[in-house]
Amino acid sequence: MGDALIDVTGIGNAIVDVLAKATDDGLANLGLHKGTMALVDRERADALYAGMGQGVEMSGGSVANSMAGIASLGGRAAYIGKVAADQLGEVFSHDIRAVGVRFETAKVPGGDTSTARCLIMVTPDAQRTMNTFLGACLQLGPDDIDERLIADSKVVYLEGYLWDPPAAKEAFLKAARIARRAGRKVALSLSDPFCVERHRSELRELVHDHVDILFANEHEACALYEAERVEQAVEQLRGRCELAVVTLSERGSLVLAGDQTYTAPATRVERVVDTTGAGDLYAAGFLHGYCTGRPPELCARLGSLCAAEIISHFGARPEMSLRQLASQLLDS
Repeated sequence: MGDALIDVTGIGNAIVDVLAKATDDGLANLGLHKGTMALVDRERADALYAGMGQGVEMSGGSVANSMAGIASLGGRAAYIGKVAADQLGEVFSHDIRAVGVRFETAKVPGGDTSTARCLIMVTPDAQRTMNTFLGACLQLGPDDIDERLIADSKVVYLEGYLWDPPAAKEAFLKAARIARRAGRKVALSLSDPFCVERHRSELRELVHDHVDILFANEHEACALYEAERVEQAVEQLRGRCELAVVTLSERGSLVLAGDQTYTAPATRVERVVDTTGAGDLYAAGFLHGYCTGRPPELCARLGSLCAAEIISHFGARPEMSLRQLASQLLDS
């Protein structure tokens, strides 16, 4: 992939997560469907926040979590995302820089809007139900794309959630074009099955024509091809991009590379506490492996290892050095 100053630059929604424990009855009382992600306006966000139990605030955002994971693995990561000049914006900026991720996107002036937040209710089965107020994220646009940074990155990693706001979609496409011109790779996370359903035809075209590395869980893959079973979706996906990665929860993951299929088991954990960020950290491990020249099966095993660390505690940022955790796997 040639010389590059950065391994992966991620572009996504910069969000502060608010996590709280919940019961199935509690979700029903709030009118929520377990395991889904919904976009909400500020009024609904405030009402849900008031109805949540005691919460923990921490920086999140799907691709931002992945970049934190890559930095924890010892990789070189950068991030482009929009926050407001407010308290949550300061929290987000501090947190992502503190873990070693380059973050220089200009803030939205205070008073215009507020930094995005995701209200996450975690039920005893570790399922998370998310309601996201996008706030400042909606102002991410093409002018926020640092052309030199993209051209200097081995991989630009984009989240499907960016397909919702029109200006972010333009930023997404601009970054993909710059990466392609520079001979770099474009990676995409499908993010959420409902997001896929909202933009199915456009995302199919994007995957087929512009994406080198695709990440999807089985529900997102099925949504993309309107398939009833993941096996049907996999066959539709085969050959569409250089690498297509499909995660299967506790059944592990598979990687499609041409006519080859590589499989990796899920890494066992003693107790699943919170599945928030599992896919984000899987992508971090996989992309770090890819950028350091590892074969697809080892990339997938590294992804599973990182996902296992994240689901063993609350929150979507690593609590231990992933580099240290992965050393035995990568050095063997």
